[in-house]
Amino acid sequence: MTAGGGQPPLWSYWVVLPATVLVWAALAAGLDTALLPTPGAVLTTLGAEAVNGELWRHLSATLARVAVAFALAMLLGTVIGSALGRSARLNALFDPLLVVLLNLPALVTIILMYVWFGLVEVAALLAVIINKVPNVAVTVREGARSLDVKLEQMARAYRFTRWQWLREVWLPQMFPYLMAATRGGLALIWKIVLVVELLGRSSGVGFKLHMAFQVFDVATILAYSLAFIAVVQVIELAILQPLERRASRWRRPEVAHA
Repeated sequence: MTAGGGQPPLWSYWVVLPATVLVWAALAAGLDTALLPTPGAVLTTLGAEAVNGELWRHLSATLARVAVAFALAMLLGTVIGSALGRSARLNALFDPLLVVLLNLPALVTIILMYVWFGLVEVAALLAVIINKVPNVAVTVREGARSLDVKLEQMARAYRFTRWQWLREVWLPQMFPYLMAATRGGLALIWKIVLVVELLGRSSGVGFKLHMAFQVFDVATILAYSLAFIAVVQVIELAILQPLERRASRWRRPEVAHA
């Protein structure tokens, strides 16, 4: 999403990205240092990592952690947020805890999970989930508070089943809030997963960045960073932006017929 709230045109990628690469190449050539390799050197490293299979192994490990943590965090956050939004008593009881979790640094959570549970996969996933759930809950809570009471009454009058209520009443009204939680959640989870991998896993993009940092291998750092950014951009363009356009479709005024 752009700063102004709209989506950038696709042609902007074909202008900004090549210009960035040209500036990078010029700086690398001018400085002539291993601390800033040329784009060609980074692509060579990326190709070598892809050929030997390391790139795919570590990328898939990171994406698997992101997928599991994101799904569980969205599920838990949606359930909690809906409950808090529909019950003033529950909200008054648990809101202080929610505020504490929102302000708890991710690094503290990661360290605590590793100390308490050891350097295991469950601890890594718990650290990510605990950091994400409060954000989802807060967003969904606001959506649950804004549900139309008249639609609720209509659903009861027509004796909607639980599935009908969920599909026809709850989901259409909550969809923009769920999309906001999804966008914000993925942006947060990407970063936390890399830190989790850097501190306590033996696979993943974060682990490879940590290993490359130890030997000041900037080419490998940039290669894995570019691969990760490319995957994130594909998800953004192919999945999130179309879903966001659908979520905000109702905001756009209908064009009057001439």
